[in-house]
Amino acid sequence: MTVITPHPAATFDIPGVTFTGLAAPSRGSRETAVWRLRMGPGTPANPHRLTREEIIVAIAGHARVTIAGVESELAAGAAVIVPPDTDFALFNPGPDPFEAVAVLPIGGQAVVAGEPPFTPPWAA
Repeated sequence: MTVITPHPAATFDIPGVTFTGLAAPSRGSRETAVWRLRMGPGTPANPHRLTREEIIVAIAGHARVTIAGVESELAAGAAVIVPPDTDFALFNPGPDPFEAVAVLPIGGQAVVAGEPPFTPPWAA
């Protein structure tokens, strides 16, 4: 059994977002990667695609999500299922942080326009 506590879980930062790695191959998972994300107020979208289905469960605050050009509200207690190979963006235009837990099957990769697919470090 592997228990991963919040400290010293690996954290990764990109502008406006902190990812905390929970389950991933590097932390003992064989089938599913799970991470927590915290998106600061006013964080813009980072459009991308995923090669596998991703599920995002909002746990605090509000954000906006765009999937295949359709924009929706994502609030605490809600979840969104992002289909594979579909344009996707998550952003926080509001004044408060947004927090969520994301789940992606092992082997899932992100694709940013014009770049080769890559495995995010929080899912590796």
